[in-house]
Amino acid sequence: MSQSSMSALLRPLRILLFAGHYNLTRCCSSFVSRMRHINNLKANDAACYSALQNGQILLFHRLVPLLQCSDPGSFKPVALGYSEVQSVLESAGSDGSLLKESILIGCSEKNQAQFCLDVGELDQAAIAEKCKGTFVELRKAFFLLAGADAPVVAKAQALLRWHQINKFCGATGQPTQRNQAGSQRSCSSSSIIYYPKMSPVVIVLVSDGKRCLLGRQSSFPPGLYSALAGFCDMGETLEEALYREVAEEVGLEVQNIAYSSSQHWPFPHSSFMLACHATVSPAHSQLNVDHSELEDARWFTEEAITCALQVKAPPRRNDPPTVWLPPKHAVAHRLITEWREGQQRSRDKE
Repeated sequence: MSQSSMSALLRPLRILLFAGHYNLTRCCSSFVSRMRHINNLKANDAACYSALQNGQILLFHRLVPLLQCSDPGSFKPVALGYSEVQSVLESAGSDGSLLKESILIGCSEKNQAQFCLDVGELDQAAIAEKCKGTFVELRKAFFLLAGADAPVVAKAQALLRWHQINKFCGATGQPTQRNQAGSQRSCSSSSIIYYPKMSPVVIVLVSDGKRCLLGRQSSFPPGLYSALAGFCDMGETLEEALYREVAEEVGLEVQNIAYSSSQHWPFPHSSFMLACHATVSPAHSQLNVDHSELEDARWFTEEAITCALQVKAPPRRNDPPTVWLPPKHAVAHRLITEWREGQQRSRDKE
């Protein structure tokens, strides 16, 4: 029998003998390992508390994150160990028992657990001084945080807020109890289990081929424009919500919807942003703005968008008026840059 024939004959046997090895290798990939580790911490209170003692903890004061300057104009969240936080709490007059209120955010690629803790009952200035950091409002922090830090801080704040406003059962009015990880709250009277929730929001960048449409609400800082967005109504599909929001806010009927991406957004109370592009015919691009919804909406050329993208931070109070856009961590920023890149590609083909 030839060597190739023998090899073919033995292949099923090798597969059978080493199947366990292949599955083990696949299951132990870093991502799978991390996901299973997090899931175990959510299900096992003892394991979660042990991970807390060896993990990193981000501090908040009444939902405002503690940041530290890393480079000029750039900040990072202050990540402290268990004993460090214990020392900070004791110096601020707490006995350290507050540490058990820490909430699991996730874990690093090396499976080190990440937690967040709100110390809003303690003196803010004393905590900031002890940690050599600054408490910065999250909307401002989004322009200062780099890399993957912004989503982590946003998730942490959203979890902390959810726990603060869900301390009682909606069915019985009785207090709810959280598990160690903070991944759920339960009511012992009704046996109802509550999980953190996000509200679905559609956000869309509308284009007429040569221009894109941006709007602003009266609550926005001066000069800030963004893609149109609105909450999905009960029973609506993503497409139905998009059609309705654009029609309501600017009086346009869109077509050619293309999904882009999604994002958790902590404002106003933990939103799930579903981002899309859509088009309208240039012949039917006349705006009819509902000023109860928007303060202003207008079409922007590629040149105007390029100028706005060059504004890297919110203008200061005495700066001349200028149009600026959401921070790079926002999915609205991604939609705008995707549109501009599409314009550039189309021009290169001509």
